[in-house]
Amino acid sequence: MGMKYVAAYLMAALAGKESPSAADIKKILESVESEYDESIASKLVSELEGKTIHEVVAEGKEKLKGFGGGGGGGGAAAAAAPAAGGGAAAAKEEKKAVVEEEEEEDMDFDLFG
Repeated sequence: MGMKYVAAYLMAALAGKESPSAADIKKILESVESEYDESIASKLVSELEGKTIHEVVAEGKEKLKGFGGGGGGGGAAAAAAPAAGGGAAAAKEEKKAVVEEEEEEDMDFDLFG
């Protein structure tokens, strides 16, 4: 299911529709000249039938709590770098090269002169 169908459903709900229909989704998607598939829209509407947006969002937040905190992926990549051997030294050399380039640019360019 494409996110555009969910987004259109949410737009219709924000516009005041308590229970948006497939026709509401179609109207929104066609207004931006997007492709529309009746089966996808109908499936979404049937899955959300009888639920409010607030209930669905609250359920989703509860499910996401089980995944842990944010930023955990970055630590694993940093830990893997020292295992590669000289990877850290190469990174330091790159930083020095970038700094030198910036200094050269500052000397050659005078904004007010």
